[in-house]
Amino acid sequence: MTGQEGAVAHPSVRDVAERAGVSVGTVSHALNHPERVAESTLERVRAAIDELGFVRSETARRLRHGGSSLVGVLVHDISNPFFTEAARGIEDRLREDNRVPMLGSTDSDPGRERELMSLLAGLDVRGVIVTPSTSTLDNLAVLAGRSIRVVLMDHPPISEELPTVSGDDVAGARAAVAHLVELGHRRIGFVNGPLSVRQSIDRRDGVLAALSEAGLDPAEVLREVEAASGGQGYTADAGAVGAAELLRADPPPSALFCANDQLAIGAMREIRRRGLAIPDDVAIVGYDDVAVASELITPLTSVHVPMRDIGRAAADLLLADGSQVRHVSFAPELVVRASTAGAPG
Repeated sequence: MTGQEGAVAHPSVRDVAERAGVSVGTVSHALNHPERVAESTLERVRAAIDELGFVRSETARRLRHGGSSLVGVLVHDISNPFFTEAARGIEDRLREDNRVPMLGSTDSDPGRERELMSLLAGLDVRGVIVTPSTSTLDNLAVLAGRSIRVVLMDHPPISEELPTVSGDDVAGARAAVAHLVELGHRRIGFVNGPLSVRQSIDRRDGVLAALSEAGLDPAEVLREVEAASGGQGYTADAGAVGAAELLRADPPPSALFCANDQLAIGAMREIRRRGLAIPDDVAIVGYDDVAVASELITPLTSVHVPMRDIGRAAADLLLADGSQVRHVSFAPELVVRASTAGAPG
């Protein structure tokens, strides 16, 4: 009998015991004190757990009674200043309710995301706040199957069943590129993140919208690169690699728009390595407006996103009674600084 043929909805320890042909006490020992159980018995118990999809905890029961103090938080990369600030907003709000976040980085990897969600499904969590690694959301099934409340952070509304909180990435990218167009730039490079990520898709849509609204042909004005070489994603190193590729063009772009500030910081490093001046030779715009953006040698023009407010709102949605699914959206704002102050080359 395969696991699918013998699947049990919300399997219990008793179900595992029956499948393995052992007592409930033996299953308990296998879970808590495996050194006390014969290897052959352990193998039978483990096989039963795999076949049934058993998750060790009473998560569903405790969630119904609001008993847990833990909240799972899964983001692309906790070292990214955007998610660091958002996590602080989550933590501030959870503290008011005597709850604690458990943070994890998925690295925008669906396999890693699925692994972390499975781990959280087996822990005593109140719910999970997640920035999905892909647009399909297939991995949420493991949480839904355990009645674990989920809030999507930095993600637009997709259904009436999932609460969401986000910024408007299309509008933010449109404002960034419209600013470059208004300055007279007609050779624009776009350093984007991985196109498997929803934010990258939306920001690209915003770039194309800005050019269309200005009556410009993207094929003539825009050069773009998906800065995910070596799986680096939204990092400064990926930004440097992406900028290098764009700046090899003849003629090179007179301006770059980067899909986040880390990419922009790496691009600025590459621009200076080539002996070019910002913004006189190459203007540059980032996205997120992280704290360091205003402190750089050349302060970075960036699309401001209220990261801490987004995190706090996500925690609010998670802690709500769930009687009404809500969607919260924050409007981005372009903050103009010295990195776009010069004339186009």
